[in-house]
Amino acid sequence: MIAADTAQPFLEYETQWGLVTRLVGQSLPWWPRALRRSDVISQWSPGAPVTLAEVLPDEKETTLRQAATVRWPDDAAKTALVDLANSLRNQDIDSLDSEIRIFAEHGGSPHGDPLLIAARHRTDGYPLPRTHDRDLPAAGWRAIASSQLFEAYEPMEIGMHYAADLLPYGPRTEVRLRGPAAGRWGQQLTACTPTAVHAVLAGDAHDVTFYTDRTTGIPIVRKGSSRDGTWLFLAPLQLEDQGAQLESVILEDTVWVQTTDGRIHPGPCTPDDHLWWGPGGGDRPTEAAWVISQLMDDISTRVSLADHWHHAPAGLTKLLNQTRGSGTELPRAVLEHARTQQVDGTS
Repeated sequence: MIAADTAQPFLEYETQWGLVTRLVGQSLPWWPRALRRSDVISQWSPGAPVTLAEVLPDEKETTLRQAATVRWPDDAAKTALVDLANSLRNQDIDSLDSEIRIFAEHGGSPHGDPLLIAARHRTDGYPLPRTHDRDLPAAGWRAIASSQLFEAYEPMEIGMHYAADLLPYGPRTEVRLRGPAAGRWGQQLTACTPTAVHAVLAGDAHDVTFYTDRTTGIPIVRKGSSRDGTWLFLAPLQLEDQGAQLESVILEDTVWVQTTDGRIHPGPCTPDDHLWWGPGGGDRPTEAAWVISQLMDDISTRVSLADHWHHAPAGLTKLLNQTRGSGTELPRAVLEHARTQQVDGTS
């Protein structure tokens, strides 16, 4: 227990819950974190019934619900905002239930000194309804991401953290402008008016320019000068480059894919994964190996990284687990050969 003297509340000290319980001669009240508010605590007195109180929305939920009142061009945007707000509230309620259960069962002291749950949340109407059709909120987040409305910025920032799997993009990626692969890629990009997702990527940076990749549709922000600047973008989920094949892979800050039609792309990924190569601790670059293997079969496939440590070809994983200089290019023939190898290096 963290305690403080009411006369000098800035002076805190630690004591044992059970010790204070024995000194006052009765059970001590405890409030879960989400209900630890003066309006709730003031309702308690010895012998009083458990207080039933509402869990107040946090700043994220308030922002989402307020944004849902905006007149969006696409109704799916409102659905996406309300759905995420309800999801966050349900998660808060679940966390509160778990906290109460843990402290009710294991609170107090090992000697059995009791702990009194002084407040619980209202259960009427919970859990809040969720949208079961994944396509609808996904369409909503696409609309928000591409919006140029001022009101789209804050919900987009929240959505990139809590609804990443519904966005039409992969993980946040940053690469150096000076790299040869990144430089070639930059020549394929088109300058554009910033959208909500561009604004979130740019953050509080000042020297920025906004682009889009016409092939993959991903948003890109150029930060800083050509000498020490970076490309900041959300990786593509797939390379819709029909008719082309993977020609080579370039390892330069991220995995770059060069195709037979002369184009270059950042390697596609999934929202919760990353493409990594080189030796390091117990990690192995199975994500990159499995992505490359899928692209070798079909350049336009929407890559999956489920159980990548089981699916990644052992030879490709071994190839990518070696230390390599930035800009190393691995031709398709090298990749094909590695893909046929077993862990011990025999074909």
